[in-house]
Amino acid sequence: MLKKVLVIKLGTAVITDEEGRIDEFVIKKIAGQIATLSNEYNIVLVSSGAVGSGKSFFKKYKGTLTERKAAAAVGNPMLIQLYHKYFSAYGITVAQALCERHHFSNRKQFLQLKETFAEFWQNDILPVVNENDLVSNIELKFSDNDELATLIAIGFDADTLILCTSAGGLMDAEKNIIPTVQKIDATILGYVTKTKSSLGLGGMLSKLTSTKLAASLGISVIICGLSGKDTLISALQGKSGTTFITQASNLKARQKWLASGSITIGGVYVDKGASKALHARKSLLTVGVKKVKGNFVAGEVIQLIDEDETIVGVAKAKLSGAEISKQIAHKNIIAAHADDIVIF
Repeated sequence: MLKKVLVIKLGTAVITDEEGRIDEFVIKKIAGQIATLSNEYNIVLVSSGAVGSGKSFFKKYKGTLTERKAAAAVGNPMLIQLYHKYFSAYGITVAQALCERHHFSNRKQFLQLKETFAEFWQNDILPVVNENDLVSNIELKFSDNDELATLIAIGFDADTLILCTSAGGLMDAEKNIIPTVQKIDATILGYVTKTKSSLGLGGMLSKLTSTKLAASLGISVIICGLSGKDTLISALQGKSGTTFITQASNLKARQKWLASGSITIGGVYVDKGASKALHARKSLLTVGVKKVKGNFVAGEVIQLIDEDETIVGVAKAKLSGAEISKQIAHKNIIAAHADDIVIF
């Protein structure tokens, strides 16, 4: 039987103490649950905690980008060592997979990544993923591991994405966890505070941004905590955390890969006429572009943003950002072909 893909993201705050040290009891508990779930799923574990683990080794640590890179380089092997220790008790070998944005934006490299992960699963090896902080430029960094986990879930056509957080789920105004969310709208966003933990980069707003994209592409998303017994398993059963209802999606694998690039550094703002044409599955012409966002080259995946500043889709650019800017006043010049456009 072909197994479904499950992506689990662990935030820094749920696997470390207040000092940033990895909580081995939590890792042990996670290992047991993933061992059980691996009978049904091919699992990708996206784990934060490397920076938190490594920062104590630096004098006068202030959290600059360079310090975070260095702390991650120290913390990553420590983190993997602990995962190896506790997963090996269940006969599961772990593999460290350090990813960068180009592994997703370049189709050929992405397919190679998928082949490698398939090889892991065939041999009962669990890929533990984190960003390759040491070499990632600030312009090419993932905003946080919520984004990285979402890109993997979309690109690998995952059945479910679990985002583990210290909050335990999405809370309403009375601080009660909302068990099910049908749609992420203004009411749901109104419950969110913009705070984040002192150890991690993400927050609930980041998780909802990632969740909205994944759910729109047919992926079930669950935000849950790790306190209590068998929390990952109970969350999958709908007994804990917050489950976000998916929308039907009939996108092909290549289209989902395009969609996985929707969290990107480049994009174009389109006018109402162009937005209407895009929803009618037509190509994007440069005359319909109002403004170019970021520096991108031909062939890269970019965001399509309407006049309400809503991301309506993504496309593989036929021209660079500079070329599109020069051609805005010209008619009949294609900025992105209809076959390379995905509308949400």
